[in-house]
Amino acid sequence: MITALYASICALLLMKLSIAVIKLRRKHHVSLGDGNVDALKTAIGVHSNASQYIPISLLLIFLLEQNQANIWLIHITGLALVTGRFLHAHGMWNKMSARVLGMQITIYNIVALSVLNLLFLPYSQLI
Repeated sequence: MITALYASICALLLMKLSIAVIKLRRKHHVSLGDGNVDALKTAIGVHSNASQYIPISLLLIFLLEQNQANIWLIHITGLALVTGRFLHAHGMWNKMSARVLGMQITIYNIVALSVLNLLFLPYSQLI
């Protein structure tokens, strides 16, 4: 199953982002909230953003795979997800335009996945 590859990569990215939040919480002795620490606010935001966009993207990739789309379409959308999320996280940490590009890739990918799933949906099985 191809989706498992991209889910695993995204899970590792989420764990890296979680560990960044944990390290900053320990460093600044903040157990709840952001303690008004800018670096911690950023880390929480990066993790939260990834946590919001990765699940729906993976679900759509899984459904595309289940709808028997071409393997290369599944890989392209999986690579776009990983690339978009990595660029967004990297750009947030380094205050670079990669953040915007990462978000654009992510949003366009979700739209493309939605359209692709509608195209590959086995309509004959819906009735």
